[in-house]
Amino acid sequence: MDDSRLVIGVDESGKGDFFGPLVIAAFCAPDSDKAALERLGVRDSKTIAEKKLLGIDEILRRDFPYELVVIGPEKYNELHARIRNLNKLLAWGHARAIENVLLKNPASLAISDKFGDARLIERALMEKGKEIEIQQIVRGESIIQVAAASIIARATFVRQIHALSDRLHMKIPRGAGPPVDTAARALVSKQGVDILKQVAKVHFKNYSRVVHPTLL
Repeated sequence: MDDSRLVIGVDESGKGDFFGPLVIAAFCAPDSDKAALERLGVRDSKTIAEKKLLGIDEILRRDFPYELVVIGPEKYNELHARIRNLNKLLAWGHARAIENVLLKNPASLAISDKFGDARLIERALMEKGKEIEIQQIVRGESIIQVAAASIIARATFVRQIHALSDRLHMKIPRGAGPPVDTAARALVSKQGVDILKQVAKVHFKNYSRVVHPTLL
């Protein structure tokens, strides 16, 4: 293996969260930087405490090439209503992030955590005239560049949720469980049902549970 080769890692955050955006990050580094990234604490973002996560993220964004695609709830709802397939939407976002990194960093390989057919990303890239080998790997965060992308994506999502909590003057929970339904009902009682289209992903079952509880 050529340790000098540039590899782009791609990962997303917010896919399973009712509130907030879908964030996709692409991170570029040679394989020779693996030891340095490990010393920094780079690993699967889900295993890192929030304060430490945000600190590692700042260093990664300062010292390495990266790109972010942040799809806010309103745009997300528009795209999902049009595409009607989450994997295709993810592929579109992954392709945009990879394409933006490639503009300045001539990587030959992009690796993402597996979410669907890798050809979806390849086709989205080819539409823009970009060609790169795409690999999707189960537990992709075992690849250091994907782990770094997962940190940048999750840290960005966390900051977005904090900003949304400040904007709405209430704590916005993550995920899609019962606390999310409770928060959504409280929000609708204050601002009306249309607020959900601005701050949440309305194809989630949470939306129906909050807006049409008698139909469930």
